[in-house]
Amino acid sequence: MSNLNLGQNFDDFLKEQGDLEEVTAVALKRAISLQIAQQMRVSKLTKTELARRMKTSRAALNRLLDESDPSLTLTTLASVAVALESAVRIRIEPLQS
Repeated sequence: MSNLNLGQNFDDFLKEQGDLEEVTAVALKRAISLQIAQQMRVSKLTKTELARRMKTSRAALNRLLDESDPSLTLTTLASVAVALESAVRIRIEPLQS
């Protein structure tokens, strides 16, 4: 069976459907949430302790860690980074053609 390109790429499909931005946001949030959870394990921090360090509630921290909730502010991201004694690095790169 040959490996022929039978159509457009998935990003083009999502863009045509009007879903590319939302799917991208959810994927980014999932990656960020997983990194935060991993850093919490490495640092042996509980949710309660991390919330205390961030000066927020556990409920707010749970929203931050919810992979399916794409809402996230840069302020919250900076706050969790400081609480985890970590840094945030964000890059916007051109798409490969």
